[in-house]
This record gives sequence, structure tokens and C-alpha cells, in this order.
Amino acid sequence: MAFDLEALRDAVAAHARVTRVVVAQVKGSSPREVGAAMLVWDGGQSGTIGGGALEYEAAELARGQNMPRRLSTHALGPDLGQCCGGSVTLLSEVYTSADLPDPDQDVVVRATAPGSQPLAVSRLLNAARNQGQRPEAQLLQGWMVEPVHRPSQSLWIWGAGHVGRALAEVLAPLPDLDITWVDVSAEKFPDSIPAGVTSLPERAPERLVPHAAPNAQHLILTYSHQLDLALCHGLLGHGFGFAGLIGSKTKWARFRARLSDLGHSQEQIARLTCPIGLPELGKHPQAIAIGVAAELMALSRRADRNTELNKEHSA
Repeated sequence: MAFDLEALRDAVAAHARVTRVVVAQVKGSSPREVGAAMLVWDGGQSGTIGGGALEYEAAELARGQNMPRRLSTHALGPDLGQCCGGSVTLLSEVYTSADLPDPDQDVVVRATAPGSQPLAVSRLLNAARNQGQRPEAQLLQGWMVEPVHRPSQSLWIWGAGHVGRALAEVLAPLPDLDITWVDVSAEKFPDSIPAGVTSLPERAPERLVPHAAPNAQHLILTYSHQLDLALCHGLLGHGFGFAGLIGSKTKWARFRARLSDLGHSQEQIARLTCPIGLPELGKHPQAIAIGVAAELMALSRRADRNTELNKEHSA
């Protein structure tokens, strides 16, 4: 989990005074992990620290909080009647426009009580700066350390029709995605673009392919089979982490033949995924979007597991 500075800035801009409640420490079983956070203001909130009695109580306390920073520990079973048998320590911090952290920093670190910075915290921050080691969110000797959230995966959605709109709505809340949404004109997009999504009108979308990162993910679902083919052709020449095409088995068979005629090997073409999502969920745009989201999340989990295994082998 990471400190979402952008979400905090947006909430403060909208509500002036916002309390951020973050899970600072966990002992035993708990609804959420360290670093899970919610934002609370008069009349509303966003995010979650696990729901149920803990979240309700924490939100009520946050709305009445009159100190800049407060640390509290909650026994989930005895105190709150929740099934989890552990305890959770929460850090609640009040923010206004004058209190927002520097958006350029990579780690947000602050004391939860008076005292100088412990050596363990200094070492952790030095490792983060000098060795590129991204620290885990943690409460360390009375100091809260959280990496700043940076989207780690670039995703391009090609097409702003019904399925493209459903995909943008479903995928935008996922924290690790940096989404670029492309179609041939501004009129193709809805009036309201989901937060965290960059809409990009371009009369010839295939010309934007070279601007995508070589490991980016792509979802191709434009209004035109010809444009879909041009994008597939461009991506096969450019490189990608994942590329999915919406379509039937018949469409995919035709595309494979045409891409082969354009000089791509069968091994290269097989890297494209068609159809995308989970066909058993049906053809409703939201059903397709849910299936695609599940597919991308599964890919991300597999990549994370492979990264961890590689770290273990190299240790």
C-alpha cells in the first residue's frame, strides 16, 4: 500500500479540511493491511480501512478530531465485536491546503509523537534514496513511513464506445494503472472523464503507438476493424506487455491471416489476446469490463509473484 497524494489533494481541494485515517500497525487478524487508508470529511468519505464497526468508529472520531495527528489502537474482537481476532493501530491526520505533503517526494515520513528521528528510520530512508529500495508502509519506532503512490502500469484503452467507456469506469479506480484513453475525436468521449484517466483525441490513433512504453498494456476496441488491425500491426512492431483485442473467433481468424500477410510470425501474433475478458460473463459492456479487469489483475498478481521469487533466488 502507498500514500495517495493525488487523492488527498483532490479531497482537500473539494472539502477544505480532510482527515486521513491509515492502518499504521496490525497484530493478529485484521480486515485490511498496513497502509490501507480512507479520507474523511464532514458529510462524506472515500477509501476504506476494512469496513464494519472499525471504519464507522474511526470515521466518527475523525470528523470530531481537534488535533493534527492522533494514534489509536483498537482491539477488533472485544472493543468492536468484529470477527477478526487481532488489533489495529490507526493514525489519523488532519490536512488542509497548508498541510499537504510535497508532491515530489517518494516517501512520506513523520513522527507520531515528539522525538528525534530514530536511526532505523534514517537507514530505511537512506536505502530508499541510494539503493532504490521502495519501503513498505510501516510504523517504525513511533514514526510512520509510507511510500508515495506512483502508478506502476501504463494502460492504453483504444476506443471510447460503449465498451471503452465501461472499461474506463471499471479500471480507473485500480491504484496501479496510469490510463491513456484514445479515440479519433474529442466528441467520442463522455462529458465526464474518470479521475486518473487521460483522454487523448487523435485522428489517426495508430500514430500514437510509438509513444507507449514498450511494457505498456493495451486494450483495442475501436469503432473500426481497419483501425483495430492497424493498431495490432503497430503494437507488434513496437512491443508491449499485454495487448488484447475485442472480437469474435471469426474476427480473430481474419486478423491472424492479415497480420501474417503483413510479415508477423505466428509466434508474434500469438502474443495478442482475443477475445479479451471472460466470455462466460456475457457481452454486456460492463460484463466485458469486469472480465477484462479480472484478467489484468491476474496478470499483475502473477508478475508480482515472479518478482518476489526472483528476489528470493537472488538473495
